Amino acid sequence: MAHGILFIISAPSGTGKSSLIQELLKSKSLHNIQVSISHTTRSIRPGEYNGKHYYFISHRKFQKMIKNEHFLEYAKVFNHYYGTSRYLIEKMMMSGIDVFLDIDWQGAEQIRYKIPESKSIFVLPPSRDELYKRLRSRGQDSDVVIHRRMEKSIEEMRHYIEYDYLIINDDFKKAIDDLKKIISAEHFRLSYQKNKYHALISNLLKI
Repeated sequence: MAHGILFIISAPSGTGKSSLIQELLKSKSLHNIQVSISHTTRSIRPGEYNGKHYYFISHRKFQKMIKNEHFLEYAKVFNHYYGTSRYLIEKMMMSGIDVFLDIDWQGAEQIRYKIPESKSIFVLPPSRDELYKRLRSRGQDSDVVIHRRMEKSIEEMRHYIEYDYLIINDDFKKAIDDLKKIISAEHFRLSYQKNKYHALISNLLKI
């Protein structure tokens, strides 16, 4: 069985990254794809399910997992920890599943260091005006909060150059198609095909 590929996908808030991932999971694909579920110490919210949205665990257990080097990457946000399990990722990949990690550029940096063969994708909006419009259309934040989100988004977007692939989410259908093409392209890389068809190639070339 061929080994799965680890894909990192990052984008600033309001770019449509989560919608792209969800649409990818719903669409028919030649490849088995799953999104990594992170561990967190924050409380479960209404409508969330343990093991579906996050693995909700205690601070004590999270600290123990850090000590045992269980995480590929982790971060503390507003007094709550979030982390990506090395064991769960490797288990899925060994089963031939492509794994998508929805993380920011800092987490991506940690993952690339530990798993150099991972492939990273950055998603950008078509313009600053469109990004502002998308953030504002949510109707959840004040002008001050939206301004802060825009500043943070601009800072995050400067890290696009660190990634392997870039998608501009202007037309959603095209962006999904671009995402699928990236996945297919990685599956046809020589290194991947050589490993997948090792026995066949050896048989073809034997004297």
